[in-house]
Amino acid sequence: MKHLGLLASLFFAAILLSCNTEKSKSSPEIEQTDYVEVPSDTLTKHLKPFKPELPTIGLLMFNGVLQGEVIATSDVFGKPNQNMEQLFNVITIAETKKPITTEEGMHFVPDYTFENCPKLTALFVPSGYDMYAQVRNQKMIEFIQRKNEETQYIVSNCAGAQLIGESGIADGHKIVTYIGGGKELQETYPNLKVQDDSVVTFVEDGKFSSSNGNLTSYISALNLVEKMTSPEHRQFVEDYLYIDRLKNWEE
Repeated sequence: MKHLGLLASLFFAAILLSCNTEKSKSSPEIEQTDYVEVPSDTLTKHLKPFKPELPTIGLLMFNGVLQGEVIATSDVFGKPNQNMEQLFNVITIAETKKPITTEEGMHFVPDYTFENCPKLTALFVPSGYDMYAQVRNQKMIEFIQRKNEETQYIVSNCAGAQLIGESGIADGHKIVTYIGGGKELQETYPNLKVQDDSVVTFVEDGKFSSSNGNLTSYISALNLVEKMTSPEHRQFVEDYLYIDRLKNWEE
């Protein structure tokens, strides 16, 4: 009897094992999923929409441009007001949509070209260490001439004054260029009233203003942002940028 009981137990165990095996074969396998956390889109929140009702500041660019002169203007006009409201459209413009390479080696992708550039309130003309190709670029000169007809303000920094001189739009007006470049600028464009760059950092004459360039590009941008807004907003931007720390960095 003991043997019969043992055999019966083994028989039922075999049946149970067989059932479980078949069940496991027929059940779909549950795949192991590795969940990867997707980083949030940090770009979208920084994009400023183009608002047609706002003044538009155009930043001219070309290969070899001194990037600081582009950045200085965008730094100033890209800041919101004290209520964190956008005050300006700040756009970059080049001859084509191809990325340009700055003198310092960075690559900037322009927002617009000479052909599709929207109406501008102000145009900033920067410089490069070698302006030979730019001054002889007829498309660029014609673009500056065309934009002069619609803009309220034209600003040049450093050797950008050569493009202003070549375009002829500021003939009879005061202008300043980089330190040491004034004599050549006056000889090349005798109709300009070139200021002594050894003592003059920034000059304004009518709709035209200019600076020595590099960090003094902040002066031309801050001067214009004050004209287009208020002294209070200029002070807000200067505080935003820690300009006072730059003025008193030795203290």
